[in-house]
Amino acid sequence: MMGTVSGQAAEPIAIIAGNGLLPFSVARAARDGGYDPFIVQLSGEGEHDWSEFQSMEASIGAFAPVVASLNARRIKKVVLSGGVTARPELLSLRPTMRVLTSFPAIWRTVRSGGDDAVLRMVIGLFEREGFQIVGAQDIADDLVVTAGPMGRLRADQGLRKDIEAAAHAALTVGRMDIGQGAVSVDGRVVAIEGAEGTDQMLQRVIWMREAGRISKHRPGVLVKLCKPQQDTRADLPSIGPETVRAAAAAGLSGVAVEAGRSLILNRPEAIAEADEAGLFIMGLGSEVLEPLH
Repeated sequence: MMGTVSGQAAEPIAIIAGNGLLPFSVARAARDGGYDPFIVQLSGEGEHDWSEFQSMEASIGAFAPVVASLNARRIKKVVLSGGVTARPELLSLRPTMRVLTSFPAIWRTVRSGGDDAVLRMVIGLFEREGFQIVGAQDIADDLVVTAGPMGRLRADQGLRKDIEAAAHAALTVGRMDIGQGAVSVDGRVVAIEGAEGTDQMLQRVIWMREAGRISKHRPGVLVKLCKPQQDTRADLPSIGPETVRAAAAAGLSGVAVEAGRSLILNRPEAIAEADEAGLFIMGLGSEVLEPLH
């Protein structure tokens, strides 16, 4: 049943839920903010218990059934949240009639486009059907990273070259629509994020430490930035407790993310994990990033 706020019916909103913690955080924030969330859980992309919300499950290519369900509920606003590990196969796509007119361009994007290109395509498809795409940060603004240190520890001056080197690399791969993050150790970029995501990139850093490719005694930094050309209504860089634990296991000294255009999930736990592990978490402001562009 649709909820009410001060006697008024709550505005319905759809949350397209991929994997990770973000969809659940956004759903609760939407409800607390006076919306009536309807969850579209992408098949195979999450294990959340959505019993406290109205929900449906849909395969990643099932666009027409999703549009029909949203229209039946008179939903006009849509939030894209969480990661997606797979892309739809041609035979699994179930487009609407409007989408069919753009099918060749859509298929080229699905086959060869980077994540940002695919997200822009998805946003365009929803907009063509009359929906408004709303950024997760506009629903859950308490998740947005602010400039400066977020925990007990701060990055010392000796780590400045790591932050700058990793930030420059992250911007470079972002412009190429490859990834959002990079790791620098002792001023040298040792890993950049690809389609595998941040956690797997950090696993490579762990392997390099164990293999002796990187000294086990050299500190390092993970930096995640929004892609320069990115539509900020979807797929903002995010970190959380798991990111902090993976960074600690990789022997890093801290994690830096773009202030204002990144999200921190489960903030209290992430900060507590960082403090206990001896890592810093910080938001990078324009004074750090603008000279790198």
